[in-house]
Parts: sequence; structure tokens; C-alpha cells
Amino acid sequence: MNIVILGSGNAATHFGQAFQQLGHQIVQIYSKTKANADALAFALQCPGTDDLSQLLRNADLYLIAVSDEAIPTLVETMPQDIKGIVVHCSGATDMAILNRFRNYGVIYPPQSLSKNKAVDFSLIPFCVEGSDTSIANSLLQLTRRFSSRSILCNSQQRLAIHLSSVMVNNFSNILYQFAYELLEEHNLSFDLVRPIILETAEKVQNHVPITVQTGPAIRGDEATQQKHLKFISNKPDLQQIYQLLSHQITKRK
Repeated sequence: MNIVILGSGNAATHFGQAFQQLGHQIVQIYSKTKANADALAFALQCPGTDDLSQLLRNADLYLIAVSDEAIPTLVETMPQDIKGIVVHCSGATDMAILNRFRNYGVIYPPQSLSKNKAVDFSLIPFCVEGSDTSIANSLLQLTRRFSSRSILCNSQQRLAIHLSSVMVNNFSNILYQFAYELLEEHNLSFDLVRPIILETAEKVQNHVPITVQTGPAIRGDEATQQKHLKFISNKPDLQQIYQLLSHQITKRK
């Protein structure tokens, strides 16, 4: 396939590299910042542009890999006479935003992507949607060359996956930060809790999370919970989070 990538950030970089590894041809990079377009274009050995009027019209696939906030404006200003399939890779953006094009869809990887960290696409369950059955199946066939875990899902299901990803990734990470700050305050290293982070992550790979829940809340240990709350009495936000999460654990006993 001949592929145009719109975007020059983390997702654009990883997708571009992965497509090339499968033998596809990246024929153009677009970014609103010319230097960024040229940088990724140089890495992928193709032309770069910051001018949408110069966008190639005859590619097979147009991958929109920009921030969710930038998608609507970009879509509205893209040429409408594009012949290939236009897709975005957002988890929270409805596919219908692309309906000004003839063929469109979504390729969403529920994974945090960073330019400087290698990603094994074969481990990611790509979530695919298409404007019709034929497009959906074509995109599914494409992503299954990345990963056999790829699935078809609609925009509501994809939003559920995105929200779940935020909870297990972004929300858990800020709890790690709370722990980091608490330990640092008492001259202790975050290394002390890194093993238990790994242990918990490994358990949920093979179990329903609540079935491996541990701690004072699931045991109904009120004395320990009160001791914890007193210990962080100078941190009302953390107290509120502790109580809310403990209540949710207790409800599922």
C-alpha cells in the first residue's frame, strides 16, 4: 500500500516504522510544522509538507495521527477528493467525524506510545472500525499483519476501551506518583514498592482483578484504614481518594 501519514508525533512515528517493516510505502508526511514534517519524512525516506493543498490524492491509506483536539480542524481542511481510505487512530473520537470522505475508518491501538521507546505491535489488540463491511474487513486484515489480537468494534465499544485504558494507565500512574511523593517525604525510595507494582500487574494478566484484590479494605480491616487516614491527615485530596477507592473495594467483597 501507498500510505500518507498526517502527523509527526509518537503515533505517526511508530505507525510509519511499522508499516515500512511490513513492506508498505510511506509516500508523504504532513505536519502543520514544516520542520516536524521534514524530520519524520527524512527518517521514513519520503517527502514532507505543511501544506494540505499539496497532499497526494491517490494514496491507498491516509492515517491521521494527531491529537484528538486537532482532528476536527484537520479533517475539515483536508482535500475531499482523496481516493484512498482515511482513518484516524484515536480512541475517543467517533468515526463519523470522517464521513466527508468516501471511504473511512479507525485503527486504534490502546497503548501508550513514546518515540524513544520501542513498541511491539504484535502484543497490541488493535481496535478497527470501517465505514462499511468491506472497509472494516480491509482494515482488519491490515492490522492483523501487525497483531493477531486485532478486533472489530464500534465507536461506543472503542470509547469503553479508551476509558478503561485511561483508568488502568493514567489513573494508576498518578497513584504511583502519590506513593512516590509520600515515600520521598519520609526519606524512602520508590524502589521499595516497584516489586509490588510488578506483582499486581502480573496477577491481572491471568485473573479478574477483584479476585486477586488484597489489602485492608477487602479484609474489612477498619483499624488499619483509620491509621492510614490519620497518617495522611495533612493531605485531604489523598484522604478523599483513599476513602473513595476503599469504599469501592469494600462494595465488591
